[in-house]
Amino acid sequence: MRKAWLSALILLCLAGCGPNDWRTASRESAGIAPDPALTPEAVIHVYSAPAWGWRGWFAVHTWIATKKADDGSYTVYEVIGWRQNRGLPVVRIERDVPDRYWFGERPRLLAEYRGPAVEQLVEKVDRAAKSYPWGDTYKAFPGPNSNTFTAWVLQQIPELDVKLPFSAIGSGFAG
Repeated sequence: MRKAWLSALILLCLAGCGPNDWRTASRESAGIAPDPALTPEAVIHVYSAPAWGWRGWFAVHTWIATKKADDGSYTVYEVIGWRQNRGLPVVRIERDVPDRYWFGERPRLLAEYRGPAVEQLVEKVDRAAKSYPWGDTYKAFPGPNSNTFTAWVLQQIPELDVKLPFSAIGSGFAG
């Protein structure tokens, strides 16, 4: 009986450590970001969330979301490794929900910048993200990965003084 239980636990963890898979995991808004329709000012948010599956025991995924002044939506900047397997660039820059659950894991707001001075920083984020040097490469360890991307973008913009968590494995690859 004990052996069967252990085998079931191992299989469950290998599958993602939960009863759901990535296709059914929540990608809903966590309700952290201000409603763009009600927020006229520019906004920059930096998020982290536990990585999907067993990786979330020790690692996070990080991303940046921006909104220009008077814009009705956010732009999300992130690196997603499985895009590489589909022949797509790993850098994803799209209008999207800024504070989505990361495949069932609630995001945490690491930094928030708002106001008129942030407008020029939004442009800097966009330029830095588009010039990321590893846009077609992803390696979970030691990088480049999603945390390398966020760290690299933040390094290009010293005005954004954001400390990524220790569990942002790969963030040191950008250094």
